[in-house]
Amino acid sequence: MANEHVEDVARYAKKVNEDAVAGIVKHLGIALRSKDASLVSCSSKDELARVRDSWLKKKLELGDDDKKLDAAIKEVCETMKGDHRKKRVTFYYLLAEKYGKVDKLIA
Repeated sequence: MANEHVEDVARYAKKVNEDAVAGIVKHLGIALRSKDASLVSCSSKDELARVRDSWLKKKLELGDDDKKLDAAIKEVCETMKGDHRKKRVTFYYLLAEKYGKVDKLIA
């Protein structure tokens, strides 16, 4: 399973830290078994607020204001706009990469 995530992340990231991808997969755990929960919907305000609050603030421990964090999320949505189905692992990895927090994800 982790290999498919590494391949998807590699479509966007120049250098992929496979251990960090594995860390995201471990963090998400059973949620990845649900098709709906394994994807991020950029058209859902509730979903994006969850990404901001649970991933950026809680997991990555970012203290930026909501407006700045929302802009980062929107940037990743734009980066992945060609994907009709945005994989959560890739989405989270790109956010971690943007903030220089990839190493924090290594389990």
